[in-house]
Amino acid sequence: MTTYPMSDDERALVAQIERFSTEVLAPKAAQIDEEALFATLHLDAMADMGLLGLNLPEDHGGIGLSGPALYAAVEAIAGACGSTASMLTAHFLATDSLLLGADADLQARILPDAAAGTSLGAFALTEPQAGSNPADMRTTAKREGDGYRIKGSKCFISNAGAADFMVVYAKTDPAAGARGVSAFIVEPKKIDGVSVAPNEKTMGLKGGHVFGISFDCWVPDENRLGDEGTGFRTAMKVLDNGRIEVAAQATGIADAALKAAISYAKERQVSGHAIADFQGLQWMLADSATELAAARALAMQAATLRGTGVRYSSESAFAKLYASEAAWRIADRALQIHGGYGYTRDFPLERYLRDLRIFRIYEGSSEIQSTIIARGLLA
Repeated sequence: MTTYPMSDDERALVAQIERFSTEVLAPKAAQIDEEALFATLHLDAMADMGLLGLNLPEDHGGIGLSGPALYAAVEAIAGACGSTASMLTAHFLATDSLLLGADADLQARILPDAAAGTSLGAFALTEPQAGSNPADMRTTAKREGDGYRIKGSKCFISNAGAADFMVVYAKTDPAAGARGVSAFIVEPKKIDGVSVAPNEKTMGLKGGHVFGISFDCWVPDENRLGDEGTGFRTAMKVLDNGRIEVAAQATGIADAALKAAISYAKERQVSGHAIADFQGLQWMLADSATELAAARALAMQAATLRGTGVRYSSESAFAKLYASEAAWRIADRALQIHGGYGYTRDFPLERYLRDLRIFRIYEGSSEIQSTIIARGLLA
């Protein structure tokens, strides 16, 4: 286990999650990828362990891990199966939205079942015309009786095909830009007017299904998270957390790739020598190990601030930007070390690369992270 600042209880739990990931998740990872099986097939086993509530405090039915411990847990799961980690962290985005933006009554109604894993969440923010700038969203929520009529569409929404609840961001005041965005709970299995398209066929994370959604549905006032116009601020706080979790997924997969490269380098013989004896290959491994350590250090900087009340938008952007870019380089070197075998599906390297590619795009692309960092410097 990598040394992170955790309590003894957290360390024991993370060790249990690592065993679960090795024994249960990893053996199914290739099949999930090959057949594009929805990673919800692991949902019951994960619920039994309380994994759906890792990010939630105990008074909402969760385990209440610290930022560093949550990072370590997500990293372990991602190293075994990126698709499963994607499903889990998408659920965290939904529950974090409630934790950060909803009143006590709505939290009490939704979060205990979400923590128990009997209710799966989705975070519906991205739209076809509003990806990198959510303030440009076109989905609206207009007053209708004692509630709201939500109309519009979302795209690339993880978990939507199985979600029991969605946190949907919509414009309650289209003329107010970001200040006109509000957030709502939509329960697609209980109401009419929510249409979910077939899951997208993606390059990687094939078991972390993403969907397009169309809305023409009504929700009551009590399903609104906080006051009107507070949705954008909530979403940005949620994404600060989500970017740390993207970094955890990236370093988890990168760690698996580096370990595979080290093992293969020790075993592969050329002219009577293990290829690990060659200095050029040693330097490749050293570069990868250094980049992995640096990515983890940046992520820990952000993870230790999570939940403290201190703003950490720049730190989460540092972590997400560096980890997603470095992990790609680490996995690419690992594939190169495997030579032609790395390019085959007999080894997991090509899957690691495909799974990693999205991390430079979602939760804000690398270019958006650079913009966030620059704004922080120039503020």
